[in-house]
Amino acid sequence: MNNAIYSIHRPENEPMMGYARGSRERDELEKELKRISSETIEIPLLINGKPVKTGRTGKVVMPHDHRHVLATYHMAGEKETADAIDAAMKAKEAWLTLSWIERASIMLKAAELLSKKYRYTIVAATMLGQSKTVHQAEVEAACETIDFLRFNSWFAGQIYQEQPRSASDQLNRVEYRPLEGFVYTITPFNFTAIASNLNMAVALMGNTTVWKPATTSLFSSWILMKVFMEAGLPEGVVNFLPGQGSVISSVVMKHPDLGGIHFTGSNSTFNALWKTAATNLDKYKSYPRIVGETGGKDYIMIHNSANPQEVATAIIRGSFEYQGQKCSASSRVYIPRSLWPEISVHVKRQAEEIKMGDPADFRNFMNAVIDEKSFDNIMHYIDEAVKSPECEIFHGGKGDKSKGYFVEPTIILTKDPHFITMKEEIFGPVVTLYIYEDDRYEETLRLVNETSPYGLTGSIFSTDRPAMVKACQVLRYAAGNFYINDKPTGAMVGLQPFGGARASGTNDKAGGRLNLIRWVSPRTIKETFLPATDFRYPYMD
Repeated sequence: MNNAIYSIHRPENEPMMGYARGSRERDELEKELKRISSETIEIPLLINGKPVKTGRTGKVVMPHDHRHVLATYHMAGEKETADAIDAAMKAKEAWLTLSWIERASIMLKAAELLSKKYRYTIVAATMLGQSKTVHQAEVEAACETIDFLRFNSWFAGQIYQEQPRSASDQLNRVEYRPLEGFVYTITPFNFTAIASNLNMAVALMGNTTVWKPATTSLFSSWILMKVFMEAGLPEGVVNFLPGQGSVISSVVMKHPDLGGIHFTGSNSTFNALWKTAATNLDKYKSYPRIVGETGGKDYIMIHNSANPQEVATAIIRGSFEYQGQKCSASSRVYIPRSLWPEISVHVKRQAEEIKMGDPADFRNFMNAVIDEKSFDNIMHYIDEAVKSPECEIFHGGKGDKSKGYFVEPTIILTKDPHFITMKEEIFGPVVTLYIYEDDRYEETLRLVNETSPYGLTGSIFSTDRPAMVKACQVLRYAAGNFYINDKPTGAMVGLQPFGGARASGTNDKAGGRLNLIRWVSPRTIKETFLPATDFRYPYMD
């Protein structure tokens, strides 16, 4: 009988590899890039641990070379979705009754597999399938995925240790049950780490999932799924369903055993899921937990005490890393007039030095946007700015989709703080700058707060402490992750739990214990040692 009380030590963040020329890791990665590029694999569904091929297929292509097919994938229909739900429900009892440390051991093994055995595979797959630079892929597909798996295991242990006080005549305890039913996980294209975490955070707490991965990141998602299985994840705990979201959701959202939704994606899709759940409330056994991170219109606010070169670098990195396809990417910047001449010089110079192309060429800072729909949407916003008398294209503004979906890093200068590119999420390499009068700092802070419906990330650049404090106060609800003298991207697991409110989601903070607590339903248990034998109380005498 194993009666040990387990305690996982707080982990350290996974060290990032540099991939410098001549390094061993660069040589290994380049071999993996060549291997993956030379093959075309077949991606099935995975239901109850078994591959399923439906014959309804699609293609996974490289965004930077859309004629290059990386994989053929099979698409789930209504029958396969129902089968996946059945598999998740059948696997539930054995999985939830397994000791939490056994579940954590699987997560920790998956982290070690990704750190050592499959590091170059997951980095290369993300570079080629999602068009990421080696730095961006290493930071998230390797390091962040590993950090989620390790830190979540530690956070889970902290949650399970939280117990109530007991008196001498009773024993009180809290049981952290998984949610009743299955969890529907819907993952985005832009972060391999999110694809992993949306499933494994849920599974760690004893739940089983039906996973709808983004079609445009299927290659890396399939590798993750295979790593999970190699780590010992039991059959049916995570069921992998590529396919059309509307088809899969039509079955999932009306199922009585839907216990929760873990989502990252567009605001419109999340709103539709929430509304559908509301119309089906009378069908569900329990109110579903709905956890989502949707998007942002993230800002950099600059005080006139800021360092212009630091600001310029934050604008370039915050707006153009991974082609601006981050929910946290800076896309609106407020600059005091007194600093604009110097900031403009630094921004222009750095923007002109950006190289764009194939991620396998390590000299490139930017690659392609994810697909043609995204390309067309981004170019529409740029065209609106070109046509407007209130705007000028300060840098970039062109796109080319003949071979890959390439959009130049584009900087718009506007006289209208409410111009469409200051308000709406674009999800591409486009940032809009607005110049304000120095004496209108507090007024501009209120403008930042009120312009966009989102509330995900934002930053303030200032060396004036009262100005920083004022920004924190006025922008209290304008960002769930607020940065002082830094770009508004790059949250690290265990250091900056991530999430925002308003139209940006439910702010359940991935990378911290707050997200994990959403995937349990606590039950308080009280045991009385000597039950009463008479209904009367002393006051009745």
